[in-house]
Amino acid sequence: MDSTIAAGAVPGSSPAGRHRPRPATRVLAASLALTATTLGVAGCDSASAGTTLRGNRLELPVTGGTAVVDTHSLAVTARTGDGQKLVLSGPAAGGLGKPGRVTRTADGARWSYPAKELTVSAHSEHGRLRIAIRADRKGSVNWPVTGTDPAASSLQLPRGEGLDIPVRDPFWNSGKNGLAGSTVDVGADLTLPLWGYRTTGDSADSSPATGSKATSAGSSNSSSEPGPGAETGSGSGSGAGAGAGSGGSRHGVSYLTPTGLGTSLHFVSTGGRLRTTATHAFDAGEGTRDYSVSFALTDGDPVAPAADYRSYLSEHGQLGSLREKIKKNPANGKLLGAFHAYLWGDARTAAGVGKLKQLGIDRMWLGYDSGPGPMGATAVKAAKRAGYLVGPYDSFANGQDPKTSDSPTSTWPDRVYPDFCVRKADGTPEAGFHDRGCYLSSRAFEKAEPQHHYLADRTRSMVANGADSYFLDVDATGELFRDHSAGHEMTKAGDRKSRLARMQRLSQHLVLGSETAQPWANEVLAFNHGAGTPVADDLWKLERDKRNWGGYYPEKAPKIFFKPVQLPADVATAMYDPKYRVPLYETALHSSLVNAERWELSYDKLPEQKTARALLAMLYNTPLNYVLDGPTLAKNGPELASLQRYFSPLHRAAGTEKMTSFRWLTADRSVQRTVFGDGTLTVTANFGTKPHDGLPGGCVDAKLHTDTKPRRLCPTQANG
Repeated sequence: MDSTIAAGAVPGSSPAGRHRPRPATRVLAASLALTATTLGVAGCDSASAGTTLRGNRLELPVTGGTAVVDTHSLAVTARTGDGQKLVLSGPAAGGLGKPGRVTRTADGARWSYPAKELTVSAHSEHGRLRIAIRADRKGSVNWPVTGTDPAASSLQLPRGEGLDIPVRDPFWNSGKNGLAGSTVDVGADLTLPLWGYRTTGDSADSSPATGSKATSAGSSNSSSEPGPGAETGSGSGSGAGAGAGSGGSRHGVSYLTPTGLGTSLHFVSTGGRLRTTATHAFDAGEGTRDYSVSFALTDGDPVAPAADYRSYLSEHGQLGSLREKIKKNPANGKLLGAFHAYLWGDARTAAGVGKLKQLGIDRMWLGYDSGPGPMGATAVKAAKRAGYLVGPYDSFANGQDPKTSDSPTSTWPDRVYPDFCVRKADGTPEAGFHDRGCYLSSRAFEKAEPQHHYLADRTRSMVANGADSYFLDVDATGELFRDHSAGHEMTKAGDRKSRLARMQRLSQHLVLGSETAQPWANEVLAFNHGAGTPVADDLWKLERDKRNWGGYYPEKAPKIFFKPVQLPADVATAMYDPKYRVPLYETALHSSLVNAERWELSYDKLPEQKTARALLAMLYNTPLNYVLDGPTLAKNGPELASLQRYFSPLHRAAGTEKMTSFRWLTADRSVQRTVFGDGTLTVTANFGTKPHDGLPGGCVDAKLHTDTKPRRLCPTQANG
């Protein structure tokens, strides 16, 4: 039976922000392995054991300690098992009004904020504190307010593959491609719906050598991986600089917003320290009336938030398995060991494919656009005979007038255009890629498909040449739409559901990839292009500068893909400085799908970043992505072949394994190490200029468990 307990009211405050534009456990982690503390509550039944209320302080047991929620303000603190106090969230910004009475539930408590028509529940779930808010009217809440703990030392943010940012770092506290003053959409701009903070016992903002080591006992393909409290052990890094500057016990917190829809993160620099406030917009029409945040205590490992998310996906049966995908469709296995490349001009011919094979390249994923001169049946047959995957680029998202359409992928029969256009509340269509045509409603396609087969017919025509793979642009990104069109109304959640349905159908027969795949698509995709790239805001501005970046010409080798470019220093720092990079995406999803960088940022597009990108690819066990035409293949083919020959056996062995450890081996983060599986593969990369433990700067050592000594690659010496 529920019991009711009185509670009072106190408001809180904090800022909101602006939005930036968008373009056309230990999984590992023993990171989560703090010892759980069992808490008893006198007079409580077993269902609510461990939950107490003292005045306005609601205490709930979590793995690693006790979480304390202030029901007046939604401020959240925690007491760790070793006696430290952590600030998990400041009070909700702007205040919430006087709270209602707190009511005991079977597993926690609930209360309300009548002035804002909000109902709140809090309980422990799989070792985490979960706070859920439901709104009875349109509005917003600015919460949680994070990074306010004086001991907070760094922020973990899944921009692209992932970043670990010291909170006092001057670059990131600036507005010029840093974070200060910016806002990101969690569901659209981040690759995982989470963020995190690390703390140090002495409040120092240092960057010590640290890391994680996993002993996860769960299955790699479903829902049996342990939650935050299931593993034990220490993950401190070893080697020069290990533990430098830590000065005390490390802890951390993971913030998870499972859907990401309707939630944004705003970054501010306060006293030279980065802080982060989440804002959730409650809107019944958008399907965002419910908002939940799960808090997990960690041991402060830099990839702990992603390890926590991997556990969450596993617990909810939402963690895909590349190994299982290969069992269902053996062609998926050809992704293991493969680099990826989009082909143009003579590279699309059987002779071009033959040159790749002659270079000794044993695995490739080869893609091509649907414009003039796509790959013919002869070239596709040659690619498959060589052991390569081959497939077209397609998009179900754009529609244009067939009389003036500039792309075959934007041309549809009947009245798909304009009848399937996504329409705004005022009835105007949602402008399509580069403001051409309109975005097409996934709900409209799903309703029409049983009778008209528009998507099935399109796919059938695209793979009539024998292609065994498919790249479906946009579908797996976070750029979702609400459709007000009569007859195919759709929320963003509905858009996601329809996209998943059609991707699921494609994945049954083709090796399917999509753009910057969000984790909600990890069960249906075998690969993605884009989630490996931590895009800086100014990249989009650069790509729109056709004179310096290149445009969509000449037809057989568009300069936007082939023209080498020097990134401005701040953009290069934001995207590719290895001291800020951490493998959050791989921590969460490495054994689920194959991740690569954006295709317009081919390996040869950014000459100054080639060494760092090659080392990161080997360290994360992810393929490089290229664009190739005849001249490029002749010039750079030997280098490509040398890099791929090094990568292939490593990825074949570890591509279906979890990333089970990440660590910095030096205090300046220049030397980094990863482990996959139960020691299946260990990789050490030296991004510095000085040797470390025998490993030269600019080189990487990789050791399979069957090797007697490491295999070395120095990318600048890769010449075939």
